[in-house]
Amino acid sequence: MIHVIAIITAKPGMREAVLREFRGNMPAVLAEEGCIEYGPAIDAEGIGSFQTAFGPDTFVVIEKWESPAALKAHAAAPHMQAYGARTREMIASRVIHVLSPAA
Repeated sequence: MIHVIAIITAKPGMREAVLREFRGNMPAVLAEEGCIEYGPAIDAEGIGSFQTAFGPDTFVVIEKWESPAALKAHAAAPHMQAYGARTREMIASRVIHVLSPAA
């Protein structure tokens, strides 16, 4: 299994617009071969001082894929290319961490 943590920072005030596009793309991603989990998350409220917040313009995509091949196919999928084109001007930065479970 492959885990992906993608940290997406929208341009100021654009996070909700990017999330609308993201949510619209989710059904196609969840239907992909090898997709186990795929969803956005934002800072939880009221957690306390030990939390390090991402801030109001950032969301994190939490993904699980059956294999590296499934992840590579996802990245090349036409609906992902279209999502990227629709959101490109709204995104300030994107950092993607691809992880394997620790034994």
